[in-house]
Amino acid sequence: MFSGFGGWNGFSIMSAIFPIAFLLILALFVVAVVRGLMEWNRNNHSPRLTVFAAVAGKRAEVSHSHHNHADGTGHMSTSTWYYVTFEVESGDRMELAVSGHEYGMLAEGDRGRLTFQGTRYLSFERETEYRDE
Repeated sequence: MFSGFGGWNGFSIMSAIFPIAFLLILALFVVAVVRGLMEWNRNNHSPRLTVFAAVAGKRAEVSHSHHNHADGTGHMSTSTWYYVTFEVESGDRMELAVSGHEYGMLAEGDRGRLTFQGTRYLSFERETEYRDE
């Protein structure tokens, strides 16, 4: 009458779950790639802008992962992404991803000329003398 784990007449729930899970993971991967390509294309078609801005905040996002090998050994890897929030003269704020070097060179309160293209950070030239506001 019943055969297999949780199945009837040769149908197994597990045989249906694995393909569905695989397709779901594949779909999520494809969506992430398409979104990344769309943002890259949108940035490439955006004008390069240079505006007066101040560094309003900084944050780092750290990700840890542990990789196990077949021989029983493993290693830990860590990735860090750096973000800086800039406030422009109108009071609007934008958070841009920056390199670790740029992150280390910027301090909250720094003022200067921010150059960006869409959501892509290009540079920040600090002004040593602040403008009158």
